[in-house]
Amino acid sequence: MRLFACLRLAACACLSAACSALPSPESTTSPGEPNPSLQNPFARVQRVEIPPEAKAMGHYIKGQMLLGDGEFSSALPEFEAAVQADPTNAYLRARLATLYVRKGDLKSALQEAQEAVRLDPGDVQSRLLVAGLYGSLGRDAQALEEYREVLRLSPKHEEALLHASALYLKAGEIAKAEEALRELLTVNPDSPLGHYYLGRLQARNKLYPAAEASYRKALELNPRFEPALLDLALVYELQGKANEAIQTYRKLLEADPNHVWGRKRLGELYVGQNRLDEALAEFQRLRSMEADSRDTRIRMGLIYYEKGDYERAATEFNLVLAADAENDRARYYLGATYAEMKDQEKALEVLAAIPEKSELYTDARVQMAYLYEQRGDLAKAIESVQAALRKKNEKKELLGLLASLYRKAKDFPNAIQALEQLVAIEPKNDQFHFHLGAAYDEGKNKEKAIAHMQRAIELNPDNAAALNYLGYTWAEMGIRLDEAESLILRALKIEPNDGFYIDSLGWVYYQRGEYAKAVEQLERAAELTVDDPTIIEHLADAYEKVGKPDQALLRYRDALKYSKEAEQVKRIQEKIRLLEKRI
Repeated sequence: MRLFACLRLAACACLSAACSALPSPESTTSPGEPNPSLQNPFARVQRVEIPPEAKAMGHYIKGQMLLGDGEFSSALPEFEAAVQADPTNAYLRARLATLYVRKGDLKSALQEAQEAVRLDPGDVQSRLLVAGLYGSLGRDAQALEEYREVLRLSPKHEEALLHASALYLKAGEIAKAEEALRELLTVNPDSPLGHYYLGRLQARNKLYPAAEASYRKALELNPRFEPALLDLALVYELQGKANEAIQTYRKLLEADPNHVWGRKRLGELYVGQNRLDEALAEFQRLRSMEADSRDTRIRMGLIYYEKGDYERAATEFNLVLAADAENDRARYYLGATYAEMKDQEKALEVLAAIPEKSELYTDARVQMAYLYEQRGDLAKAIESVQAALRKKNEKKELLGLLASLYRKAKDFPNAIQALEQLVAIEPKNDQFHFHLGAAYDEGKNKEKAIAHMQRAIELNPDNAAALNYLGYTWAEMGIRLDEAESLILRALKIEPNDGFYIDSLGWVYYQRGEYAKAVEQLERAAELTVDDPTIIEHLADAYEKVGKPDQALLRYRDALKYSKEAEQVKRIQEKIRLLEKRI
């Protein structure tokens, strides 16, 4: 608010000074001399310096607009200039610190965050950022001191209580860790992370029934909470409850089928359910339960992500990576966060850094494919999916994505090849046959297109899309029109308001020469799908047949406006030329 107020004052000052400096109406010049006010009406206006606060506001607004457009590299200098113009503004310092975190420059981020705290010691968010940076730099004692200060300012601050408890637990200060967690759960009894870390603390103290109850409460609040599932299974094992452990590992694998450790443990339990003390020593298991602030930051980042607070999510994931550059989970989530922030370049850079050996490599490559597709770079999108396919054994989803990219790129032979592999994997999947038939149609192979559409309908008589596709194909070819009508009517019985299906029915009537009925259906289709050039062209064709050339011409022009295919554009242009000549 202070910046906005200063900006208004600056504008008023400039206007007032400028008006007072203008020449009076009575001022004159000697005969024959040029009037300087006509050459430069502001020649006598005194310069007024713009206040630093106004300059800062200008840079800040420009930086925010650039960030909104995903142009981080251009936005950062604007925020730096804003701080330079108004160095005593704590908010600008803190904002710049978060951008340095995003850049990976933690040293500069810490300097700016510390300066923000110096300028405004009571700002909790700035202190949280300083604490987080200390933690990522391995300076746990200083991080804990900052969290303590946050709790002095705001005793019930959930995030500070959570991070402080993790650091206390890491430092072996069990009583203080428990005290912080109990306070957190008093403030927010429905905190999954609070119950989870309390369970870890109880498990470390061998209070297994209490730990079990805490983990169960965390899972009651968030059933897909992966760390809680894993630790609960470990507690079951430590208590000799093999069947309960197996059930929990199954839930864990439902949430994350690629969890290697969970799958390995499940297999070992299947072999010998009651050999826990022979398999692993208790302290080895307890060490796996040690509190780790990085896990906490990842969870916090995901919570911010789910809330749509992408900047804070990115900050959390960047802090994890600063402390653990090999943490592929944080890297993957960071890439997804940058994608949501419309910073595609940064998202691609982060995702590309996930190595092939990582369990998240395939998912990262799929995300990269979607990002490249959004940018219109289909070649790189295809390359990303191919890389994922070389890594992953389960290929159905990836082959489907690859085929859709090939179809967008008009590479129908490769699209057909990918879809043929899908059909070979699952020959009784009607959707796979439908998409393969469509690809064959786009590749100008009507015979195979029809065969696969027929097979899709055999497998699923209620596949409305296949019913319509086959019916429209025959209508386009001018053959088997009665069968075509029957198929399309079946599709419309399933989806009665689909404009494309209604267009297909109208085109059957047109091909039969029943032009009045065709117009009736095509007008309805055009109302339901206002910008489809093929439907509009069909309606124009029908208008011409029923003796309405003016309406036909109007509709041809509408179709031309929406058409993007070169072949269709040329065809419609020729229809317009002939109709204009005849009218």
